Amino acid sequence: MRVRLARAGRVLRLLDVTPVPAATQGEAVEIVQASVTDLDGMTEACAAVDAVIHLGALACERPWEQILEVNIHGTRTVFEAARWAGVPRVVFASSNHAVGFEPKNGGQVGDYLYPRPDTLYGVSKAAGEALGSLYHDRYGLDVVCLRIGSCTEVPSTARALSTWLSPDDCARLLEAALACERPGFVVAWGVSANTRRWWSLEEAERIGYRPHDDAEVFAAEVEQLTSEYDERYLGGPYCSPTVDGYVS
Repeated sequence: MRVRLARAGRVLRLLDVTPVPAATQGEAVEIVQASVTDLDGMTEACAAVDAVIHLGALACERPWEQILEVNIHGTRTVFEAARWAGVPRVVFASSNHAVGFEPKNGGQVGDYLYPRPDTLYGVSKAAGEALGSLYHDRYGLDVVCLRIGSCTEVPSTARALSTWLSPDDCARLLEAALACERPGFVVAWGVSANTRRWWSLEEAERIGYRPHDDAEVFAAEVEQLTSEYDERYLGGPYCSPTVDGYVS
């Protein structure tokens, strides 16, 4: 997203727990090395910014202790730091895995599905949405939760022909979440304009998102790569009992 969110007159403050490549010539970037679990570091990083895009997390299934510390405690820290620093808006990268055990119904599902996580990772994303709701209602932050599908350069499985969010469309979605006026608390699907899309774009379009890409152009390459769970649940193979093998 770094290159895709660059704009004239915009400074991107990039934070990661590991070193981030330094700014190149002409790039308006500030680098911060800190953990999302460090309240003091996060509060300092949030100083004098207009919005926080919270992408920091363990991005796949991990043991509970790690999920709890980084994804849940870390997300609460981000919201708390934003509040203390006076940041008016947080855009939270949630996930389709917050509702992965929702059965497929043959049509497009709406934006505000009740949480049915398929993994501990999915639990952490449902918890992040709940925290976003609390910080909106209690403290007045605008919070946009994006239930992202499969954000990769190209779709890698048949399931991703439905769930793919191209990097370019991801940037368009983030821009919409930043630009919409006083959104309040929003939960929206993060998905491209895929021909086989399972999820509604109603809420994302309401905040100004206009996707351009369609995974169908990759169908011949991946449509045979299926899981037995693809036709049963939104979470596909993440609903398999074998995923539990990651849990300590």
